[in-house]
Amino acid sequence: MYFRSITPVLERFSKLYPVLGITGPRQSGKTTTAKMLFGQLPYVSLENIDIRFQAQNDPRAFLANYQKGAIFDEVQHVPDLLSYLQEIVDDSPVNGRYILTGSQNFALNHHVSQSLSGRIGMTTLLPLSLSELGKPTDITLNIFNGGYPGLHQRNMHPIDFYPSYIQTYIERDVRQLKNIENIGRFQTFLKLCAGRVGQIINLSSLAQDCGISHTTVRQWLNILEASYLIFFLQPFHQNFNKRLIKMPKLYFYDTGLVCTLLGLEKESQLETHYLKGALFENLIILEIVKKRLNQGLPTNLYFWRDRTGHEVDLLAEWGGNIHAIEIKAGSTFQSDFIKNVQYFCELSKVAKGYLIYTGQQNGLHAKVKLIPIKGIEEMFFEDL
Repeated sequence: MYFRSITPVLERFSKLYPVLGITGPRQSGKTTTAKMLFGQLPYVSLENIDIRFQAQNDPRAFLANYQKGAIFDEVQHVPDLLSYLQEIVDDSPVNGRYILTGSQNFALNHHVSQSLSGRIGMTTLLPLSLSELGKPTDITLNIFNGGYPGLHQRNMHPIDFYPSYIQTYIERDVRQLKNIENIGRFQTFLKLCAGRVGQIINLSSLAQDCGISHTTVRQWLNILEASYLIFFLQPFHQNFNKRLIKMPKLYFYDTGLVCTLLGLEKESQLETHYLKGALFENLIILEIVKKRLNQGLPTNLYFWRDRTGHEVDLLAEWGGNIHAIEIKAGSTFQSDFIKNVQYFCELSKVAKGYLIYTGQQNGLHAKVKLIPIKGIEEMFFEDL
């Protein structure tokens, strides 16, 4: 059992709101965490067909069985239940009364925004972070394995875990969000997205390579985002330079999943893979995303690129400050690693510069702070 860093936020929100929402990818640990923290409440799985039938066909009678509260697991299966839940919490607003978990993004779900606005404390629980797993010792292995608790608790090899995960995801989550007739083509689309990790989205390229329309590309990307497989990093909005890229970058919520989609079967294959740098970048950005979400804070992360070739991998806009972060998989520091961060810091006049990489050298170099990946917790997060 892993201690989840989000625990204090869940406990705090349960004392502030009548409903606590815990969303995140399938099998990220939502149910286990909810049961551990709120074990005094009855547990109700809405993935159970019989229970789901009761909730759908007579929601008032169904909820009458849980007037004192409950954990409703995978609540996205019965979205109409939320409006009836609203009536109960409005009549008797007892904080921490209901815990809702879901494998779909509640923030993108109009049922939640319409029915429970102001009544629900929203949180997101992603797969295990590096700090939750323990200090990173082998970054290539961390990338290859990913962070799903089930894989680590059962000491499973990724090739035994992820194919089954993907199949379950498609059968349970994708089909609920949209009736996709050609599942084989959707699987191809998923692999094509994996091959574009860390890249700016090119709708035309995806459409052409998959043999689908632009409209379908947008719909399928929305499905992957709503079900917590991918997320987008938006371009930075402040107008330091008018000639900016405007499309977002694509990343995955788990690097182990990407490795499987890329066909990697052994950790050693990652060492020479052309996407190793992009996967390391995904890992670091994901680690920062997890840190923010586990603190109950908005991520406020962006990238920056102008049309003359200057690019900064990550901009974090926190507490009125801008942190410009370059991410490199190389272990030997080179001054070229930080030239774009230096350029952006000069351009913005306000940003602080960082390099996160796999080397050992730390400290300041030309006003940019060098942070070895093994020291990210102490040297980066505690510095903010």
